[in-house]
Amino acid sequence: MRVSLLISTFLILCGCTSVPMATPELDKQAKEFKAKPDSSILYIYRNEFIGSAVRMDVVVDNELLGETKGGHFMWVELPPGNHEVMSRAERNATVNVKTEPGKIYYVWQEATMGVWYARTDIHQVDEQTGKKGVLECKLVQHRKLPVASTKVETGPK
Repeated sequence: MRVSLLISTFLILCGCTSVPMATPELDKQAKEFKAKPDSSILYIYRNEFIGSAVRMDVVVDNELLGETKGGHFMWVELPPGNHEVMSRAERNATVNVKTEPGKIYYVWQEATMGVWYARTDIHQVDEQTGKKGVLECKLVQHRKLPVASTKVETGPK
């Protein structure tokens, strides 16, 4: 019993590290849900409390984008076509998403109970469910994160 308690405590503490967060400006920009006419947008989010302290990798088309924890999301602009989205934890889970130009897609990254660490599952969801989930989360800093559009103000001429 004590060994189980010690192992559980250790695993919980290992998973309690933070992930780097994006700026509030980038978070706000991402939540405008705008796709360009020639590309598609993919949102990956974790809006659940269960396993929220555990970090999980997100891989799109064999490229690591970054890590999420509960209450976090990321997004990436992709060319139209078939894309593999993978969530990595104690076991990996994948979903294939076929994208079209000018459209937005949503994938929910789920944490489930594992033996030594949290497991994961991943699901493509509809627009209403996905937007609601993303709005409940905060944007994490990750690879391929678009730069926020900012206005440069100049002084009087």
